[in-house]
Parts: sequence; structure tokens; C-alpha cells
Amino acid sequence: MTLRMPPLFTVAALALIPVTLVAADTEASAELTLHADQSGPTINRNIYGQFAEHLGHGIYGGIWVEENSSIPNTHGFRNDVLGALKNLHIPVLRWPGGCFADTYHWKDGIGPREKRPSIINSNWGGVVENNHFGTNEFLDLCEMIGTEPYITGNLGSGTVQEMAEWVEYMTSDADSPMANLRRANGREKAWKVPYFAVGNESWGCGGNMRPEYYSDEYRRYNTFLKDYGPTKLFRIAVGPNEDNYQWTDTVMKLDAKEHMNGLSLHYYTIPTGRWKGKGSATKFGEDQYFSTLHNAFKMDELIKQHSLIMDHYDPQKKVGLVVDEWGIWTDEEPGTNPAFLFQQNSMRDALVAAVHFHIFQAHADRVVMANIAQMVNVLQAMILTNDHGMVLTPTYHVFEMFTVHQDATSLPLDVKSPEYKFGNQTLPAVTGSASRDKSGKVHLSLLNLDPHREITVDCAVDGVNATNVTGRILTASSMTDHNTFEDPHHVEPKTFNGASVTQGKLTVKLPPLSVVVLTL
Repeated sequence: MTLRMPPLFTVAALALIPVTLVAADTEASAELTLHADQSGPTINRNIYGQFAEHLGHGIYGGIWVEENSSIPNTHGFRNDVLGALKNLHIPVLRWPGGCFADTYHWKDGIGPREKRPSIINSNWGGVVENNHFGTNEFLDLCEMIGTEPYITGNLGSGTVQEMAEWVEYMTSDADSPMANLRRANGREKAWKVPYFAVGNESWGCGGNMRPEYYSDEYRRYNTFLKDYGPTKLFRIAVGPNEDNYQWTDTVMKLDAKEHMNGLSLHYYTIPTGRWKGKGSATKFGEDQYFSTLHNAFKMDELIKQHSLIMDHYDPQKKVGLVVDEWGIWTDEEPGTNPAFLFQQNSMRDALVAAVHFHIFQAHADRVVMANIAQMVNVLQAMILTNDHGMVLTPTYHVFEMFTVHQDATSLPLDVKSPEYKFGNQTLPAVTGSASRDKSGKVHLSLLNLDPHREITVDCAVDGVNATNVTGRILTASSMTDHNTFEDPHHVEPKTFNGASVTQGKLTVKLPPLSVVVLTL
């Protein structure tokens, strides 16, 4: 295949679902047509996945506090965090990294905790990692919160035997050395581990490999990863960083359908677009608000272009695109360890998350999983903790509101949106996504990204005799509004009364800076 590089990214040309931009006016309005008489692909619930890496206080202090902690816990897991995670209906959780995965040797993290060796976390701050949270603890956590585990294996510094034995330890019920080692560590029955990645960011921190070399290594390691019992491994190969289309082409060409089920993609939304001086999480003006959304929309272009390459080698779409690292990455909070990547989480973050969900759902035929970075206390987190309690972030609330789309059937939605203009650039002010769940209810999620104007949305609904509408809204008076330990409920969902149905036509008044989820 001769690769043709995609055109330069242009915001106004983007379309998550068919979006037509119309010039801004004082009385801003949008027009939608919801085709409930048609149907698209199923929205895989796994696009609402999470990611927990051994990084900063993402694990220790965030999820795990040991059994003897003064913080209320169950077998070492924080009770407050457990409750919040259960409420989020997390479908899949990725662990142990990230860059940490390719330095992690799983046998260091099993057996009696007092006998586990401490190591240096060379990727994230050079701090001591005592390995008290290991395989058994992670898989126990998954069972406690009702999520499926996604394990990233150590390709960078590990061995084929080490990775193969890890799979056997977790998933085999045979009378074999690794299964018996698991039994000796207190777990008789094998765990169900459906998702397994062979390495992480092998083009960077996972080994600085060329795609040809990685493809050969993937084939070698994957050969020895065996399926034990009824659960077959969904095998995920390391995919591209952002717009590295050559990597996608090479790995798809060499590994494609015969050897993998998924290909990963990593892309972070940087407010300034610069890795040095990324911008503050809470102290920013409309310039960085707009640039952040501009950069978030690039995910749509990346998925389209990588999907075109995947389609060439896999027209049946047997290999899923797994966006297992995404989210907003700002400068760390002042006064915190810069290697711990702790950042606050504002209304802007909530809108960034919702934009991504609409993009993923628009590409439900190819995107089978996504894992935001990260779940607790790191980057665009769901939860922030300290020794006294926790805070649910605006991003947490968007995840919770959008659970209605999990495993639902996507419905075509045409959007004619007014412009949100800043300087000489424009974005669609309104984006949306619609689905029908298994009970037959139709759900419509809408965003108003414009920080200044209320937008009236007129929506024609084909195929549903809509007589009633209910909804919830997440909004704030300022794009920088966020929750703190002193004011933990400042930004949270409320009942939405701005939608009505008249003679089958839906009218919605979207406040500025709002995320709305409706049920017809």
C-alpha cells in the first residue's frame, strides 16, 4: 500500500457525525434530525474504559491504602473509592501501565506482601515501589467493582517465558506450575482475563522500536500466549502514537487479522499543543479553552485516517481500534511532584471527555475500546483523594451520565450547528450522539461548547412517537469551575428541564458550557 498522508487538520472540516456549520448569530439555534427508524453499529461499552498505572498516587493512596490504614477500607481498598467506581459501571480497567508496564516483572508483586521486593519506579519520579499492589490485588479489585481486566504485558524488558507464565498464572485451572503458584497465593479458581496487550508504546518508552522489529517481537511473544479454558485472549498489539500512519501500515501489514484482535492508539489533548508549557488545569482564558477543544477534535481525524489504513488490510473490521490512552494533559498542580502528573479537573475537562465520546460513538464500527488516562489522581482523573476523603471530578460525572450509551445501538443523527468562533477559527458549537438501549429507550446526548450563548436545538425525530422527555445536565458558570475538597459538589449533574416534546418534535435549550443527556 502506498501511504498518502492526510490533509492538514482543519477544524471547520471536522464531522463527528454529519455536522453542518452555519454562521453565528445572536439568537443561536441548531437543527437536528434523529433517525430512530434506522440503526448503526453497537456502541461497545468498553469505550468507557479506565486506566490505572503505578504512577504518583494513582494506586497507592488513591485506590490502595493497606488493611491497617486509618482510612476506611475493605482488604486494603478504600471504601469511598470502591463505592464511586461501582457507581460508574466501569466496563474494563487497564493495568499496570503505561510506561511502567515495560519495567514491571509480575512475580515481584505476588505472594506475602512482606516478602515482596521493593523496586525503583524509574519512569515516574524514581520513587520506591513496594509491590504491595500486584496481580492478585488488581484482579480482586476488578471483581469487587464489577469490571473486566485489561493487562499490559512487559515486552520491553521482560521475556517470552515471563509473559507466558503470567497468562498461565492468571487464567489456567490446570495442575501446572503457575496455576499451582496462584493456588499457593490463596486463589484457587482462575480469573477471567479477556484483554491482554503485548507491550506498551514500543515506539517510545517501551523499547524505541521500529514497527518492523516490533511486529516480529509481537509475533514471537504472542505465539506463547495460550488460551486456557473458555475465555479466549483478546490480543492487542501496540499501535501508533498520534499520526504515525507508517506504524499502523507496517503493523497491520505484518500482523493483521491472523495474529491480533486489537491495535492501540495513543493521543493526548494538550491545551497549548506544546509538551513544554502545556497550560494550567484551572487558570486559563478563552484562548486556551478554544485551543483545547480544537486539539480534542483532532481525535476524529486520527481515527478516520488510521481506520482507512486498517480497512485496507482488514475490510471486515475484525481488528478493533483500541484508544487505550487519551485525555487532557496539563501542567501538574503547583507544589506537587511533577512526575506524579496530578492535575485538577474543570468543566473544560468534562466537555473534552464528552467530545471524545461523541467521536468514539461515531466510529463504533471500528473503535472497540478506549481507556482514559487515568482513573484516580493522575491526569484527567475521575476521582481525587487525600487522607480525609475524595472528590468526584466533572469528568467522573460525564462518564456516569453517558453510561446509557453502553452497548446500545447507535442511531444516525444529522446536526446543523452554529459556529463557535474564536479569532479566525471555528468549531461546531453543538455536537450530539444518539442510541437505543436494549429496553427500547432512545437516549440523546448533546453538548454546547460555546461559553457565551444559549443555543436552542430543534430536533425532528423519525421513527419514534416521542411524547415525553427527561434529562440531566452538567454545566457551570465558568469554564474553569471545578470541585475541591472544600467544595466537592460545585460541578455535578442536575435534573434538566430545558427540553420539551410537541407533536413529536423535540426542542432543547442548551445553556453555555453544557452537557445534556436526554431520554425519549
